[in-house]
Amino acid sequence: MPNARFPLRLTQGLRLAPALVLALALAACSKPQEAPAPERAVRTQVVQVGSAGGTHEFAAEVRARTESRLGFRVAGKLVARRVNLGDTVKAGQVLAQLDPQDLKLAQDAAKASQVAAQANYDLNLADFRRAKDLKDQGFVSGAELERRETALKAAKSQLDQARAQMNVQSNQAGYAVLQSDVSGVVTGIEAEPGSVVNAGTPIVRVAQDGPRDVVFSVPEDRVASFRAAAAVPGALKVKLWGVEGVMLDATLHEVAAAADASTRTFQVKAEVKSPAAKLGQTATVQLELPKLADVIKLPLSAVMEFQGKSSVWLLDPKTMTVSTQVVQVLSADGNEVVISGGLRGGQEVVTAGVHVLTPGQKVKRYGLTERAAAAAVAASGASR
Repeated sequence: MPNARFPLRLTQGLRLAPALVLALALAACSKPQEAPAPERAVRTQVVQVGSAGGTHEFAAEVRARTESRLGFRVAGKLVARRVNLGDTVKAGQVLAQLDPQDLKLAQDAAKASQVAAQANYDLNLADFRRAKDLKDQGFVSGAELERRETALKAAKSQLDQARAQMNVQSNQAGYAVLQSDVSGVVTGIEAEPGSVVNAGTPIVRVAQDGPRDVVFSVPEDRVASFRAAAAVPGALKVKLWGVEGVMLDATLHEVAAAADASTRTFQVKAEVKSPAAKLGQTATVQLELPKLADVIKLPLSAVMEFQGKSSVWLLDPKTMTVSTQVVQVLSADGNEVVISGGLRGGQEVVTAGVHVLTPGQKVKRYGLTERAAAAAVAASGASR
């Protein structure tokens, strides 16, 4: 009889198996409940409306208003250099010298040509005078006199050419000595004795005496605003490196017409009228920006890019949730950003942790109790 019960139990078990499998399949297909988003701690700041100004700083270098690259007008071998880097030179002072031998030989050849042309001219002049006297006496024809006159004119032209060539060769011989055209300071040596140089090759660089400029670069997106701000008297100041506590007035002198091909910045020159500005000295140019009213300053960390627009996270103190708010960024002022639109005083903005938030997410204030936060918001609303 026990053997007779076993097939019955097996049959009942087989009938229950499909139901069990179906229940397990349904349980596997059901979606698990999503865990709620974590309540993140964030730093916040109550928005306050005020004024903004500040300064822009640019790294600069003191240079001479005019810097000349002096070179020989003729080619030759450099045999002597009379000045060194940093020397003070006067106008007319000898800076360098070429080997003059070939130039002197050319001068001698031109002189010999001039002497020959002078002798030929004197001979033709004497022939013309004799022919004229004989013509007056009726011994030569008029055609013969004209021939002698033409020969005299040709000899005169040859003499003029020889004289001009002689003057050119004399000048060439004088060009073997390089003299400074201006007074100034030697700021560069570009050739050494023994070098064979072509005409016009720079040998010595001289910074001329006179005005001194601070030279710096301005980004292409700030050129227009820089011009407008720098036009205000006293807006440009220069601080020389190594001179503590001294701010020099500067005047905008020149803005490059085209951007640098590699840096895409515009070179700017501002004149500094002070003997304290030394050539090559490092300086910092400060541009005082005009004051702007009814603007808001926030830390740079508070602003993010959301869906291609500059935005911030606004905190709703009632629900303690955050939402995005598009803002208009005017400029940067150090570690802060100046907001010109999109916010109003009294609103609470997230300033740290902005990149881990989602719209509608619950947050809590970090390091600030609810009572202190409410008091800050109330105080800001009262000030408005």
